[in-house]
Order: sequence, then C-alpha cells, then structure tokens
Amino acid sequence: MQPFVNLLILLPAQIASYFSWAGPLIMRLIVGYTFMMTGWGKLNNLPQVTENFIGWGIPFPKILTPFVSGVEFFGGLLLILGLFTRIPAAMLAVVMLVAIKSAKWADVDSLETLLGYEEMTYFAAFMWLAIAGPGAASLDRVLVNAAGHPDKST
Repeated sequence: MQPFVNLLILLPAQIASYFSWAGPLIMRLIVGYTFMMTGWGKLNNLPQVTENFIGWGIPFPKILTPFVSGVEFFGGLLLILGLFTRIPAAMLAVVMLVAIKSAKWADVDSLETLLGYEEMTYFAAFMWLAIAGPGAASLDRVLVNAAGHPDKST
C-alpha cells in the first residue's frame, strides 16, 4: 500500500508544491480579465443593461446596474493584480448568485442544469479565491510582506 501512496499521492503532491503559486494566478488572470471586460462592456452600455435588470426583476435597477457593472470591472482588475483579492472575489461570488437567481432560476429543473451554468463555475472560482486567497504571485503577498507579516495565507 505504501508504494501506491508514495507514487500516486505523495509524489504528485511534492511536484505540485513547486507550482502552488500558479493555480491562483491562472484563476485570477482568467476570471479577472473576463469580468473586467464584461464590466467595461456594461459600463459603456448602462441603458440597455438597466433594461435587462428591470426585466429580470432586480430591485433598484438604476442604482444596481452601475454598481454591479463597477464591481465586475474594478473587481476583475483587482483580481488580475491580486490586490485585496478576497474582497472582490466575495463580491463577485454574490453577483453570480444574484445572476443565477434573477436571470436563470426559472429554467433550473435539476441540479445538473444548475451546475451547468457558467455562472456556477464562476461562483466556485470566486469562492475558492475568497477562501484560499490570491497565492504567492500577487500584490496582496507583496503588501503583507512589506508590512512585516510574512504570512503565507495570502
């Protein structure tokens, strides 16, 4: 049993430990860029997005449309930089839940359908970043180290 554990669990874990910085960085870059761009698109088309929000029954659409658009744009930018990562990640996770509830919930007929929405994938990514943090390749890590707290939890 020990050779199997060594070969199939411990060795891959040891190899992966050299690249632990890459997972959060790749996730931040991909979802950050995606949401920075969608937020920018929404900010430049607020009247149409406001109409969409009204159609989905989102309350206070004239306030929430620019707010959510800004959260997507600036949140995506902060994720790319790895700056204050847990805050925009958590905010974007909430945005994904609201998007599912308001725009897709009527079409959910099974767990498979719900989990098939890209918003759920984004929700999972944002929750992972909010909980696990941005990783070593981030401005959060630079700031923590500069403040004299070489904490590896960033």
